[in-house]
Amino acid sequence: MPRTVNRVLLGLVGLGLVVLGGAVLAVGLGAGPPSWWVHDGRHDVLLSAAERTRWRGRGWWWPTVIAALAVLVLLSLWWLTAQLRRRRLAEVLVETGDGEGALLRGRAMESALESEAAGLDGVGRARVLLTGRRNAPEARVGLVLESGAVPQDALHLVCVEALAHARDSAGLARLPATVQLRTVKHRPERVT
Repeated sequence: MPRTVNRVLLGLVGLGLVVLGGAVLAVGLGAGPPSWWVHDGRHDVLLSAAERTRWRGRGWWWPTVIAALAVLVLLSLWWLTAQLRRRRLAEVLVETGDGEGALLRGRAMESALESEAAGLDGVGRARVLLTGRRNAPEARVGLVLESGAVPQDALHLVCVEALAHARDSAGLARLPATVQLRTVKHRPERVT
């Protein structure tokens, strides 16, 4: 789930709960209820007996309530698993030739890839994120190109040098990568 969607969803849910809780607290403390509030005063109940039993005799009521609650529970579980899922690869399995293998920290490989990619011609900054499985990692590389850089040359250098060195040093058969290129933002230059 993208971070912005997560933050907007949490913000809207939080704002709704704060507004509703503030209105309940204000009415409970004796303040006049807001104009949109459905109850009249401090001693009014949230749901009267007539409101609680109004739809009980209808055949569609309970299946609708159960379906709505089931959808709400499933969406909540989906959101919780999306929060707990690890996006970053913790370790990479390096083939040593003895059948055992060794474990390389994912962040160490990311920082090595970042430093090598940032040192290439035309690259200002680099960010690397390893995803996938530990025996088949995948790289997401974000490059910020300098103003005079040729994107095709920078992409070729990253693939031929940085990614190839990382693949060879980790003993991987392949290291698929997604490279995102951006340019450094700068002020427009005046031509005289």
